[in-house]
Amino acid sequence: MTAYEDSATFASAHTAQPRIDLLLIAGMVEDGARVLDVGCGTGQLLKLLEEKKNVDGRGIELSQSGVNFCVAKGLSVIQGDADHDLVNYPDLAFDYAILSQTLQATTRPKEVLQELLRIARHVIVSFPNFGHWRIRTQILFNGRMPVTWNLPEAWYETPNIHFCTIADFRELCDVAGARVERSFALSPNGRPLGSRVPAFMHNIVAQQAVFLLTAGDKGRG
Repeated sequence: MTAYEDSATFASAHTAQPRIDLLLIAGMVEDGARVLDVGCGTGQLLKLLEEKKNVDGRGIELSQSGVNFCVAKGLSVIQGDADHDLVNYPDLAFDYAILSQTLQATTRPKEVLQELLRIARHVIVSFPNFGHWRIRTQILFNGRMPVTWNLPEAWYETPNIHFCTIADFRELCDVAGARVERSFALSPNGRPLGSRVPAFMHNIVAQQAVFLLTAGDKGRG
């Protein structure tokens, strides 16, 4: 287990709503890398990467308020839309392109993933797992769209429009021409499941997932 995985485990025990995926993502990024954070929110991940990994970081954020937060932190962030603005970046402009808890809010997830594979050597994606057993149970017994700690909004207020499971995402990687280099499944309390839980159970017991991808045979024709 890496130092960042140890940090993730520690943070999960001391934070009410941990973003453990950010620590795992930081552990995947090389020191001094060129990084594009797509849907960077208030810049929490970018700030972490600049402070801990000395990256050359850039960000795209849809909301003006998020851009304002980032700029106030001294981060290089512009307002933009992942569904439309990634085409403006040249091939392999970055070492890493990161889509943290954003894929499910995009209009065209497959095209967004393909663009990321084009503009970066490595792509890191994290997302909530809609296949978690609590979500399945809420739908089965309540017959209603679920509300959980990492999917807290009601169906009519959520920004998420393309929910997916870990199994769904792996299938998307095949379709989009992405090769999975590493992946983490996170438990409800934020700890990486690791070898404690067999891989075939991750789609049921994990609440979040983090994937490190590169372009496969179809990814950079």
